[in-house]
Amino acid sequence: MKFDWSEFYGKLVNITMYEDYGLKSDPKIESPIYEIVFKSGRLKASYDEGLLLETDREGQQISIFIPHQSIKCVEIFNL
Repeated sequence: MKFDWSEFYGKLVNITMYEDYGLKSDPKIESPIYEIVFKSGRLKASYDEGLLLETDREGQQISIFIPHQSIKCVEIFNL
């Protein structure tokens, strides 16, 4: 299914990434540590390959491209 993101451009989104996207290892333990990674910002554009967010970080406007395969869940605010 192809989702039309265009109606959500300009909305605040919070994206939860797949846990293994932030996989780390700790030499003190034998099993890997999984981090839950979040990205937040205003949805600026969508492409066949992923979503483009815009956010302010440390006083600078930055763009974040998130590939679709790394997205686990998207929360959309200000509907």
